Amino acid sequence: MTPKCSVERRPYPPGQHGREKQFRRGRASDYLLQLREKQKARRIYGVLERQFSTYFEKANQQPGLTGANLLKMLERRLDNVVYRLGLADSRAQARQLVNHGHIMINGRRTSIPSALVAEGDTVSVRPESLSRTYFRDLRQELDDRQVPRWLALDTKNLSARVLQLPEREDIDTTVNEQLIVEFYSR
Repeated sequence: MTPKCSVERRPYPPGQHGREKQFRRGRASDYLLQLREKQKARRIYGVLERQFSTYFEKANQQPGLTGANLLKMLERRLDNVVYRLGLADSRAQARQLVNHGHIMINGRRTSIPSALVAEGDTVSVRPESLSRTYFRDLRQELDDRQVPRWLALDTKNLSARVLQLPEREDIDTTVNEQLIVEFYSR
């Protein structure tokens, strides 16, 4: 499967002369590399700048590595969990499913994509939404999907349990979190 990210698909500038003049300037500065890494993480998770800096501040206050804490926190967002479970094809679609009220946490309807799931939480599709065509078709597709080891999916009921909080090894994004920490510690 080809990557969705346009930067990974075509690592050269857009346009007629994009491939020719791929390296038209000198070496990128440290600041540029740090900024690009931060922007990449923001775009992957679909988070705005103020939200992202708030996540960073919270991650910085927690014990342990700040960069790893930041990624763990972003990974625990409800829209990301719905995406990781395979209930949506993209994080944007997962965000829409949450916004439209199709998802519940511990039996309570939730329409906040940024809600953080905790260990032991149950994420499920609302019973009223299960009769919709999208979720009926999704049940057949979910049998083949792999979910991260920190989540347990019940394909019959379209629900999942958070077994443990994600570790850095469980997060497969290609983000260098150390550059993000360096960016914010300027």
